[in-house]
Amino acid sequence: MSPLRVGVLAYPGCFASEVFGVPDLLTMATHVAAAQGPARTDYEVSVISPRRRVTASGGSALDVSAVRPVDVLIVPGFELSPTLDLDATLARLGPEVASIRSQAASGTAVVSICVGAFLVAEAGLLAGREATTSWLFADRFARRYADVCLRPESLVVTDGGVTTTAAFSAMYDFALRLIREHDGPRVARSTARVALVDDARSTQASYVDSRLLPTTGGDFSLGVKRRLDQNLGARYDLPALAQEFHVSTRTLLRRFRDEAGETPLAYLQGVRVRRAGLLLETTDNTVAGIAAAVGYLDPGAFTRIFVRHTGRRPGEYRAAFRRRGDSEGVSGGS
Repeated sequence: MSPLRVGVLAYPGCFASEVFGVPDLLTMATHVAAAQGPARTDYEVSVISPRRRVTASGGSALDVSAVRPVDVLIVPGFELSPTLDLDATLARLGPEVASIRSQAASGTAVVSICVGAFLVAEAGLLAGREATTSWLFADRFARRYADVCLRPESLVVTDGGVTTTAAFSAMYDFALRLIREHDGPRVARSTARVALVDDARSTQASYVDSRLLPTTGGDFSLGVKRRLDQNLGARYDLPALAQEFHVSTRTLLRRFRDEAGETPLAYLQGVRVRRAGLLLETTDNTVAGIAAAVGYLDPGAFTRIFVRHTGRRPGEYRAAFRRRGDSEGVSGGS
């Protein structure tokens, strides 16, 4: 079989670790496959760029080759700070956007890592398609690219030959999927074990820290959110909530969705799940006690909602994220 040609598109300001993360795991997979028997395929990896010189984030100079035909094009992410002028940054990366568009037009499978999705979207490859990106920048992405069906809870999304991943370490989730497709599940599993990479993740929802999320919405929806936040354990009563804000239930739902992009109940469930996750991480409270503390008298109903949001049962979540000796000041009582 011909080697699978993998090209990583390097550009000014890209994360060097995301340039080399997937190639390094593919190298490990090649050694694992060789140890288990004749390899099904080799990987021919190159770091390419439309520029002669590239300096990555942090000042690391990268050796690059000219853009060439590849089977898979990987677009790493970049340093997207709150103060970054995103319009100016994407405008400066016009040559890279053009390269992405050209590779896709020739049949190349395009893969973005983290906020590399912004570049792929600028190339017009995500319009009308499902995609994901880092949960931290999902809202910013959704507002900029309203024609993309964003799935911010997902780790890896493939739609129409274009793959997007969540933040940083999700590049390994993609790499393991690629290894699984080309070398088989046995090689993928062994590579994950050798690299100490989790090959059973299904969602990034478990990692969301609401304290880092930007505040979104207008004055009306922010007022409703504050009311729900302050009464997290109370029964959700839409008519009473509407009455408190002197509007009909229909008007409350419409105005909240227009400003916040979701229903008050969906917002409340998300906040309750994140609060429950923090209690699971930092207290010894029972699952039933935590469920009651965030407004669920039925532990079974709480568990179903928790699984839908995080992809893990409460006990599994606690085992994965338990923080011993953490001094965040979270009370052990409900």
